[in-house]
Amino acid sequence: MSVGLLAVVDDILSAALKASAKTAGVVIDDAAVTPQYVQGITPARELPVVWKIALGSIINKYVVIIPIALLLTAFAPGVLPFLLIIGGGFLCFEGAEKVLEWFGVSHGHADDGPRDERRLVLGAVRTDLILSTEIMLIALSSLDPGFGIWMTLGALLVIGLGMTVLVYGAVALLVKIDDIGLRFMKSPTRAVRRFGARVVASMPAVFRVISVIGTVAMLWVGGHLVVANLAETLWHGPLDLVHAVTHLVEAAGPVVVWIVDTAISAVFGLILGLVIVAVVTVVGRVFRRGEKTDATH
Repeated sequence: MSVGLLAVVDDILSAALKASAKTAGVVIDDAAVTPQYVQGITPARELPVVWKIALGSIINKYVVIIPIALLLTAFAPGVLPFLLIIGGGFLCFEGAEKVLEWFGVSHGHADDGPRDERRLVLGAVRTDLILSTEIMLIALSSLDPGFGIWMTLGALLVIGLGMTVLVYGAVALLVKIDDIGLRFMKSPTRAVRRFGARVVASMPAVFRVISVIGTVAMLWVGGHLVVANLAETLWHGPLDLVHAVTHLVEAAGPVVVWIVDTAISAVFGLILGLVIVAVVTVVGRVFRRGEKTDATH
C-alpha cells in the first residue's frame, strides 16, 4: 500500500474517531433501546435476531441514510431538519406507547403476535433508522467541511460500521448474559455456581431497567430532535424555554445542566408522543368505523 493511500486511510480513521466521540449519547440510547425487541423469544433465536437487526441497521446506514444525507447536504440542506422532526415525532410516539403499556392502557392495535421474529426485527430496524439517522447526521456535522466528498463518504462508512458493531455487540452480550450465568451454575466450583445463580436471578430486573432506560431514551432523543429542529425551521419557543430553564441551573455545573436539559426533552417528547398517540387512535377508529359502514352496505 502506497504512503499516499496510507495517509488517506489514516486521515479517514482519525476523522471518523473524532466524529464518533460526539455521537456517544445517541449510541448509548440505541444500545438501551434495542434489547427490548429481543425479550421473550427463545434463547436459541436471540443471536440470530440480533444479527438480523444489525444487518438491517447496516442497510439503514449504507443504503438509506448516508446517500440521502450527502445528497441533501449538497442540494437541499433545508429538508434535513423537517425529516428529523418527523423522525423525532415517531420516536416520541413509540416511547409514549410504551409508557401507556406500563399503565395497562391499550391504544389501538392488537398485539396478536408479540414475539413474531419478523415483526420484532421490522420494529427494531424501524426505530434504528431514526437513531442511526441522528448518529450519522451528528457525525456528518462534526467532519471538516473541506474534507471532500470521497473522504467524507469514507469516514461515514467507517463510522456506520463501527457504531453498528459497538451497539449490536453490546446488545448480543446483554441478551446472552443469562446463558453465561447458566453455564457458570454448572461449574464444579461452589463460588462460581453461586455467582452464576445470582447473574440468572438478576437478569429479569436488568431487562426491566433496560426497558425503562430504552423508553426514556426514545422520549429524550425524540423530544430533543423535535425541539432542536423546530428551532431551525418553524418555532423557536420550545428551545428558548429549554435554554431559560438550563440557564437557571448553570451554577450547579454541566452535569446538572445536562440532566435538566435531558429531562425537559423527555417530558416534551412524552407530551408530544401522547398527542400523536391520541391522534393516531382517533384516526384509526374513524377509519375502522368507515370500513364497518361500507361493509354493511
